[in-house]
Amino acid sequence: MDTIIKFFKEILNYSLILMPQVLEGLKVTLIIFILTLILSIPLGIIVALGRRSKIKLISKVTGTYVLIMRGTPLLLQIVFIFFGLPNLNIVIDRFPAAIIAFTLNYAAYFGEIFRAGIASVSVEQYEAAKVLGLSKRDTFFRIILPQAFKTVLPPIANEIVTLVKDTALVYVIGLDELLRVGKIACNRDSSLIPLIVIGVVYMILIGILSKILNKVEKKFEYYS
Repeated sequence: MDTIIKFFKEILNYSLILMPQVLEGLKVTLIIFILTLILSIPLGIIVALGRRSKIKLISKVTGTYVLIMRGTPLLLQIVFIFFGLPNLNIVIDRFPAAIIAFTLNYAAYFGEIFRAGIASVSVEQYEAAKVLGLSKRDTFFRIILPQAFKTVLPPIANEIVTLVKDTALVYVIGLDELLRVGKIACNRDSSLIPLIVIGVVYMILIGILSKILNKVEKKFEYYS
C-alpha cells in the first residue's frame, strides 16, 4: 500500500514540475484542433454539395478528392505537404503545413458525413419550402442543413474526438504538441511518468469535449 501511495505522490510531484511544458504542448494541440474544425467543417459542407452536384465534372472532382484524402493516411499527407512539396519548389512552414493537411483530410470525412445527412432529409421538406416561396439558399441553410446537422451530430462527434488524438501526428514535422512534449520529457528523464501525464491530459480533454457535444446533441433534439 505504501508503495502505491509513494508511486502516486511521485506522479503528482513530477506532474507539477512538468506542467509548464504540458501547458505549452496543450496550447499547440488546441490551436491545431480549433483551426482544423473552423476550416474543415465549412469546407466539408462545400464538398458534400459538390458530391451531390448534378454537374458531373464537379461531382467527379470532389469524389476524387474524397477518395484520395480518405484513401491515404493523414500522416502521409502531412509528410507529403511539408517534406514533399519543397521538391516542387513549394515550401510551407511547419504549422501552416499541419493545418492544411488536417483541414483537407477532415473536410473529406466531414463532406461524406454531411452528404449522407443531407440525403436523409425527405423530399417533402424541399417541396414544402418551395410552396412557402423560400429561395434555394434559404431552403438549404434554414430547413435542410439544420435537420441534416441533427442527423450527422453523432458521427461528427466521433470525428472530433478522433481529431483530438490525431493532433499527435504533427510530432513528425517537429511541432511541440502534447505527445512530443511527453516523449522529450520521457527520454530526458528516463521515465514513463510523462507519458502517463500526457495520457491523463488527453482523457480530460476528450471528456470535456464529449460533455459539450452531448449538450449540443440535446439542443438539436427539437428537430426529431
